[in-house]
Amino acid sequence: MNIENQFNAIAEEYDVNRRKFIPCFDDFYKNTTEFIVSNIKKPKHIIDLGAGTGLLSYYWYKHFPDSDYVLVDIADDMLNVARKRFHGINNVSCQVSDYTESLLDIPFDTVISALSIHHLENTQKQDLFLKLYKTLPTGSIFVNYDQFCAGSPEMNIWYDRYWENQISESGLTKRDIELWQERRKLDRECSVEQETDMLEKSGFKSVKCIYTYQKFSVIIAIR
Repeated sequence: MNIENQFNAIAEEYDVNRRKFIPCFDDFYKNTTEFIVSNIKKPKHIIDLGAGTGLLSYYWYKHFPDSDYVLVDIADDMLNVARKRFHGINNVSCQVSDYTESLLDIPFDTVISALSIHHLENTQKQDLFLKLYKTLPTGSIFVNYDQFCAGSPEMNIWYDRYWENQISESGLTKRDIELWQERRKLDRECSVEQETDMLEKSGFKSVKCIYTYQKFSVIIAIR
């Protein structure tokens, strides 16, 4: 089953279970976003890559309700949940698109993404980062809230084992866990250090991991 079909299959339950799959949910989504938005001016156009149900955009929208948002994802059923979330809000739109193939032809000044880019091969990641660097204006930002490997194979086993234990004790159903295990087969994680290096090689002038909790980290790159 490909990524589009896998994520369409769990779209409605996605937000309900997200806290159970991400032990550091509040720090990862809410607190880190609050730190970022307190240090930047209001964006005009925000693109959310691999937006899914619009959860990350929701946290940004709370701070910047007047910015324009475009939520991009290949799974239309996931975006249908986002459409319900932002129903009646005219400055939020959704587009079914593969962002690895092409970026939207609009003058966006902020790019955000959550738990999507780790599905790409490293060569695809590097290509995407280079496209973003070439497209974003000077002073703009790219923020990736994502899932990473530990860098060391031995330590990654520790990270994975601890995460799996947390999920098994979270109250998720056996079926939920089985679906998660299937989705994990699509993961192509790199380390924080590898991704930071890719972003710097793409030309971003300032790249920093601003949050880490084992498998989950947030990296900001300033153009």
